[in-house]
Amino acid sequence: MPSGPFASASHEAKRRAIPLPKANANMKTFNPDSSIASDIIPSANFGDRNKGRLPDMIVLHYTGMPDVDSAITQLCTAGTEVSAHYVVLEDGRIVQCVPEAKRAWHAGVASWGGEDDINSCSIGVEIVNRGHDWGYPDFPPRQIAAVIALCRGIILRRDVPSHRVLGHSDVAPSRKKDPGEKFPWHSLANSGVGHWAQPAPIVRGEALKLGAISEEVGHLQQALAKYGYAVPINGKYDGPTMEVVAAFQRHFRPARVDGVADRSTLTTLQSLLTGLSTNARAVSAQ
Repeated sequence: MPSGPFASASHEAKRRAIPLPKANANMKTFNPDSSIASDIIPSANFGDRNKGRLPDMIVLHYTGMPDVDSAITQLCTAGTEVSAHYVVLEDGRIVQCVPEAKRAWHAGVASWGGEDDINSCSIGVEIVNRGHDWGYPDFPPRQIAAVIALCRGIILRRDVPSHRVLGHSDVAPSRKKDPGEKFPWHSLANSGVGHWAQPAPIVRGEALKLGAISEEVGHLQQALAKYGYAVPINGKYDGPTMEVVAAFQRHFRPARVDGVADRSTLTTLQSLLTGLSTNARAVSAQ
């Protein structure tokens, strides 16, 4: 029996170990795609990418469950119909559940940039966080550092453009809020992960809101669609438009998420579109 500091370290390691869900005890394992994945817990829930589609998108989620064991079990047990390629724990450990070459079932009904099979074109990363229904705590710095390192590797392996690192709420704005307004997208962008523009200050003034019908609403919808969001272009500030604006705010203007397209929201959106055009010109010149 070990004694001294080694005994306490061994006990701590056992206490923190992730239990393999019983339903997957005999699942075939695989070699991790990421060198920083600390564990492999194979999920039963995956398939082939449709039409040989290669992934060029990363979709970030939060688990939205009370604890990590429940989340891992949900993502890995046959019959739940959900999975993700990776799970990033609060202490920074990374678990891979589905090989990157396969199609994980993380996005559900979703669309971006005219594509509606997001599972086939993306890598899904679940970040352990209880989410809005369970108190929505802050994301620990070690966890965010691990998300950044993981995503940087995926970006290099899969040649993911910066504007295709997205949240679940971006691709499914009517259904999802994750990873939510507390997620530090600016920190990721500062480390080379994702597209970002400094949010414009929130000031008083006129805004586009639910019920408005105008040419300006149509221009807003066109701008959101140009960035990638699935939004009706009808000049009417309807429910779906409000949901998309709220999703945009969660990602890019998190100081106020209300679905109202104020001057701050419109200016921030325009800055992002300008950045996209600049990036496109830089790439075409290479």
